[in-house]
Amino acid sequence: MRRREQAILVGLSRSRSDRAQTDEHLDELGLLAESAGAVVVGRVVQDRGRVNPGTLVRTGKVEEIAGLRRERSADLAVFDMDLSPAQVRNLEKAVGAKILDRSGLILDIFARRARTREARTQVELAQLRYLLPRLTRQWTHLSRQDGGIGQRGVGETQLEIDRRLIRRRIARLASDLAEIERDRDERRKGRSAVPRVSLVGYTNAGKSTLLNLLTGATAPVEDRLFSTLDPLVRRCERGGRPPFLVVDTVGFIRKLPHHLVASFRSTLEEAAGADLLLHVVDASSNVIEEQMSSTRSTLADLGLGEAPVLLVFNKIDRTPSGVLQRLRGDFPDGVFLSAVDPSQGDPLEARVRGALAALASTGAAVPPPRKPSPVWAIRGGGL
Repeated sequence: MRRREQAILVGLSRSRSDRAQTDEHLDELGLLAESAGAVVVGRVVQDRGRVNPGTLVRTGKVEEIAGLRRERSADLAVFDMDLSPAQVRNLEKAVGAKILDRSGLILDIFARRARTREARTQVELAQLRYLLPRLTRQWTHLSRQDGGIGQRGVGETQLEIDRRLIRRRIARLASDLAEIERDRDERRKGRSAVPRVSLVGYTNAGKSTLLNLLTGATAPVEDRLFSTLDPLVRRCERGGRPPFLVVDTVGFIRKLPHHLVASFRSTLEEAAGADLLLHVVDASSNVIEEQMSSTRSTLADLGLGEAPVLLVFNKIDRTPSGVLQRLRGDFPDGVFLSAVDPSQGDPLEARVRGALAALASTGAAVPPPRKPSPVWAIRGGGL
């Protein structure tokens, strides 16, 4: 069996009040590392103080990371912040191990999970956009001049050739993705007569379980981050009632790399064609407000800041009673359930149908994607 890579997590706390949040972010980073196949063997946090532009963390912390790397035989250090190409090079030299930032780690997970042509195209496009400014550390041949007899003095380095080839590949992938998106739009038009409900929310909030609850589907359900990359559409026609479509979309996460947001835009915009968004929230999370805020922010980036939303608080069986009571008070129009309980299917369907009926009576619909306003707020389910 192949040995799993040993990882050290690195965070940066700007102030004393930020330390608890930094620890929570590192907890999530650890889950991401484990999802990528690594084993977390330690963590280092730089508390308040000056940031070193060359390595992000100060010299003493760099030495601490290097010492921990030797002590734990670690293979890589994963930073919770995005790093510049120069910072990665400096850190790799000083630490003596592979350096990865949060964006690179998420891209790696998406690459492992991509199955369909669309997902693979989206992931490769995001990876190449991320890689382009980091080419200088990827291959040992990049400093050589390309040439030989009759070509000396041309002056185009292998690095420049690689950059040109990658830009060409990016253009091809973007064209392929546009074609896939056109095909998706055509399929969407064919389903336009049936109401659509899109499941959105933070990764691992239980959207796929909710899809199965509503539709009787058997979509794979795993207790890990980003188990769903491709949108999955299923019909809800329980009890012979008029059908509506339920769409499961890729989960959101804080600090989602902009390369991924851009590349997965067509997938995320499955929500744009929906009549109603179900914002699925993990009620048991210790950072529920931040997760809800991340979802709202991503939806706003997609121009869906004014879309009709029904809040669904999942995993109430794992939620402390005091927290649950507070959430019920704060969001009286929300739906509270445990998606693993089959008896919750009928009440949830009734709330969804009621919301769809209310929207139909007012003629409301999800607006087309547009430049969002900076503030996107929901209370009481947003209906």
